[in-house]
Amino acid sequence: MKTKIDIAFIRENNLILLECISGSRAYNLDVPTSDTDIKGVFYLPKALFYGLDYIPQISNETNDIVFYELGRFIELLSKNNPNILELLETPKDKVIYQHPIMQKLATSDFISKKCKDTFGGYAFTQVRKARGLNKKIVNPMSKDKKTVIDFCYILKDSGSTSLSKWLQDLEKEQEQIGLVKIDHFKDTYGLYYDDTATLGYKGVMKKESANTVLLSSTPKGAKLLTHLHFNQDGYTKYCKDYNEYWAWVDKRNESRYENNIQHGKNYDSKNMMHTFRLLDMAEEILATGKINVWRTNREELLKIRNGEWQYDELIKLAEAKMQAVEAAFKSSTLQEEPNYSKIENLLVDMRRRLYD
Repeated sequence: MKTKIDIAFIRENNLILLECISGSRAYNLDVPTSDTDIKGVFYLPKALFYGLDYIPQISNETNDIVFYELGRFIELLSKNNPNILELLETPKDKVIYQHPIMQKLATSDFISKKCKDTFGGYAFTQVRKARGLNKKIVNPMSKDKKTVIDFCYILKDSGSTSLSKWLQDLEKEQEQIGLVKIDHFKDTYGLYYDDTATLGYKGVMKKESANTVLLSSTPKGAKLLTHLHFNQDGYTKYCKDYNEYWAWVDKRNESRYENNIQHGKNYDSKNMMHTFRLLDMAEEILATGKINVWRTNREELLKIRNGEWQYDELIKLAEAKMQAVEAAFKSSTLQEEPNYSKIENLLVDMRRRLYD
């Protein structure tokens, strides 16, 4: 029978090597509503490690508690993953348990110039996301999705008018329209109309979910009524934006969203706070070679979380910090990359000690 490896199993079998309070409470950025996040390290029993079912990490249903298997933990350390490197420097009062063997892991063996991309690069990504979120908050999209017809226009005099208005003005139905493609004129069609509804014209679209216009066969001698242009590129972009917006609505944290609406600054203030924390840490690491998990500028960062900055001001400040990170990278004396051979030997030695 296959062994179920979960948090209860590693606790009951004394397989935990490290267990820490992480996240905002470790950063000195917690507020009364903050969750208590737990991260740690475990190792698999020897038989399971050598078997077919290697488990790299386990977590609870809400991901508030996450444990990494020793090999996966060291792999992520070697990649300078921010969330993992921070565990080695967790403030002592936030360490719930630490196995003596974990003392073999020194931050200096892992930390390198890669932190510029893992800490700073991640923060850069969050700034771009902040811009995207700002756009979503400022420009909400109606749940009623537009159709192909909303992106169709009729040539009229020296300009154009929307197909919907044209139909309304002439009291015509889109179902009785026949469209014929015009060579060398992208997304422009000859428009024919069947007042009798007997010629089999297909209309502009059959279903509201259509992603392009329909073409029809017209009888010889049929009279061309006008020309129609379908803004295919505009409709494609609209559908992409619509899908992204409503996917975001479905997945967003409503309490955080309401907080963002209340402070009225149109950005995810908690996410932006952690972006600045990461930028500060990236610059510190590159300049000093040290990871300071406990943030001494708590009040400054909480002002960002509370929405006390204007969005444009924060973006300018973030861009300035990015430049500071770049400058620190150029002058940093950190190793270019970790010594992977040394790290691998360290992992082998730790497993040998654990299993022997």
